Amino acid sequence: MSIRIYRKFYSVLVWMSVLSICAGCSPLRFLADDEVLLDKVVVHSEQKQIPVSTLNGYVRQHPNAKWFTLFKVPLGVYCLSGTDSTSSVNRFFQRLGEAPVVYDSIQAERASIDMQAAVRNLGYLNSTVSINAREKKQRLKLIYEVQAGDRYQVFRINKKVDDPALKLLVQEDSLNSLLYEGMPFDVNLLDEERSRLTDLFHNKGYYYFNKSYVRFEADTTLGNHLVSLTLRIPLYRMSPSDTLQNHPQYTIDRVNFLTDVESQTLHPAPLSLDSVVIGSSHFYQHKKVFTPSFLLNKTDLQPGDLYRESQVQSTYSNLSSLSAVLGTNVNLEPSPNNPKALDAYVNIVTAKRHGVTAEVEGTNSAGDFGAALSVGYQNRNLFRRSALLSLKLRGAFEAIKGLEGYIDQNYIEYNAEATLNFPEFMFPFLSRSYKRAVKAQSIASLMYDSQDRPEFHRRVLTAAWRYRWNRFNLKRQHRVDLIDLNYVFMPWISETFTKEYLSDDGSRNAVLRYNYENLFIMKVGYSFQYTSVPPNMQNVTYGKNAYSVRLGVETAGNLLYGLSHLLDGQHSNKLEAYTLFNIAYAQYVKGDLDFVKSFRLDDRNSLALHLAAGVAYPYGNSTILPYEKRYFSGGANSIRGWSVRGLGPGKYTGSDGRVDFIRQTGDMKLDASVEWRTHLFWKFDGAAFVDAGNIWTLREYEEQPGGQFRFDTFWKQIAVACGLGVRFNFGYFILRLDAGMKAINPAYETGPDRYPILHPDLSRDFQLHFAVGLPY
Repeated sequence: MSIRIYRKFYSVLVWMSVLSICAGCSPLRFLADDEVLLDKVVVHSEQKQIPVSTLNGYVRQHPNAKWFTLFKVPLGVYCLSGTDSTSSVNRFFQRLGEAPVVYDSIQAERASIDMQAAVRNLGYLNSTVSINAREKKQRLKLIYEVQAGDRYQVFRINKKVDDPALKLLVQEDSLNSLLYEGMPFDVNLLDEERSRLTDLFHNKGYYYFNKSYVRFEADTTLGNHLVSLTLRIPLYRMSPSDTLQNHPQYTIDRVNFLTDVESQTLHPAPLSLDSVVIGSSHFYQHKKVFTPSFLLNKTDLQPGDLYRESQVQSTYSNLSSLSAVLGTNVNLEPSPNNPKALDAYVNIVTAKRHGVTAEVEGTNSAGDFGAALSVGYQNRNLFRRSALLSLKLRGAFEAIKGLEGYIDQNYIEYNAEATLNFPEFMFPFLSRSYKRAVKAQSIASLMYDSQDRPEFHRRVLTAAWRYRWNRFNLKRQHRVDLIDLNYVFMPWISETFTKEYLSDDGSRNAVLRYNYENLFIMKVGYSFQYTSVPPNMQNVTYGKNAYSVRLGVETAGNLLYGLSHLLDGQHSNKLEAYTLFNIAYAQYVKGDLDFVKSFRLDDRNSLALHLAAGVAYPYGNSTILPYEKRYFSGGANSIRGWSVRGLGPGKYTGSDGRVDFIRQTGDMKLDASVEWRTHLFWKFDGAAFVDAGNIWTLREYEEQPGGQFRFDTFWKQIAVACGLGVRFNFGYFILRLDAGMKAINPAYETGPDRYPILHPDLSRDFQLHFAVGLPY
């Protein structure tokens, strides 16, 4: 038989094996005669307003897990074992799989009681939840039937606040209240209003106010499913034996900063303790770790201000994010000098100031073996303002073979990088209150990279100054690249490389030639990102109902364009571009949009959608984008049926069918993807995905035939890939292995090669990708 027939036979065999495991042998043989397998659980309600998906959370017993909500693979694996518990083989399959779920009527009854309470809390006070258990051949389908009845509504709202000051606050804040006449009698909304009022009072100086003071009284005797609701806030009493009084309001008296100092050691203070007083702020530390002005800028608690819980939390956030801080804590205690004031104790535990790292790595690029060594140094508290200085040196060597016509057959790279990160806005004209309100970084970086290849020598010098900041619980993040300067210098190019790729006879690639010229790239840019949940972990939308949006825009060359015309506008290089100091510079504008939405289907399954688009337009001094700014498609984070940079632009397929890293780039990109994510077992998750997209050029280049974007044909050039993946989920990071298969190949307009999913050639149409983190 031919190789293709063998491959098809092997595929059929694999699928038959998978299906046999999914079906498994009968799990009923593991049950006793009086036991029933829980096969399916359904929550049903005729009222569309009842959130059935929420009620599913009260189900105490779930059927055996399904991969992708279809296949009970863990149960099938368990059923591969026998009933002999002394067999090591049986125990292995039972540990690897999942035992049959035996129906428990007591758990079902408790779940129905919880559901009924939840539905009644929504305002359906006469609701009931009944259990309908349908058994057939020792398999049971469990149905929770929700009979909601009519929903109660709030007819009138009365507010009785005994403290005059709190009463005034409630009246002034009435527009923000969640309560209104005609609203459904929803206990969950009442609880949200209770929490909202508690937060309001905590941010108005009422330190000892707690949630239990906000009470609701409901009169349901009006008839017609109407409720008279009363909001009541009584006076304050510290203990049952104390007399009632107005709720005490507190201000901040003293703010004490304790750096690596226990508060108990302040009385009496040791002689080695350094103490500085600025106004009503006291600074205690054994060594001068931080400057007092820096700590004041990072603290929202100000002497004389009303106590506000939001300022306590922002102080936590500001200090804990510092590289020089290992941990922080804020304690509030009654002031001995003022009965209506609080003393704040800001406790700071510092991290090690210096750190050194070293990394060794091996490389294999298409059979060319090499090694790299990098060393790094960090100073986490430069200038005593928690400025992070990072220095990194890296050297790499690779033995290159098989390059005919070149003298030196080795690749050598040296890289030096310095980054200085200030945890604050280093920018004039910004008020101190604004600097305290945002979490900001000011970053200066300088990098030099030297690459010596057999074909050419390349030097890259990069300098940048940028800002990053966020507020509103980190959901909104901003970044401004105030200046980002890149200088690419080509000190030497071999004659062989010049003759084969860079000659000026008109038959060579202008895109390729442009990327081996000396070049300035001076850009400014802004990007904005919003996530619906605070990004406390790397993969913030994984398995959640969440979304994120990222927008970015940058432009380059405008300032240099003006300077070149002002200083010497007559000179141009071989590409007919204006130069500054005899060096060409890039001029372009670029915009990007990225959207991710995740839907949580249940506790084991979620669906993720991804849409991305980008366009960059060279103008003025440039007709071609710099290589670093061009788009590419294919790879672990793009269309996974193609290798990295192996797709496009348009229907272009590279040089002689091989991947061409320079030519297979474009000025425009469209990406779309949908991925079903499911939990398999232990820390293993699975995924099934479909990717679609491509890249295009905005101008027509002779060396990239079929690569230009055209409205009447671009939709025919959308590539589609599908596949399966496995994720090793550690929570804080994810290792990923994806197997992608081409489904629609835009390189072919007709014929079987256009639809490789129907006529697969694994050597051509299948790609395996290993990566860290999710694709989006």
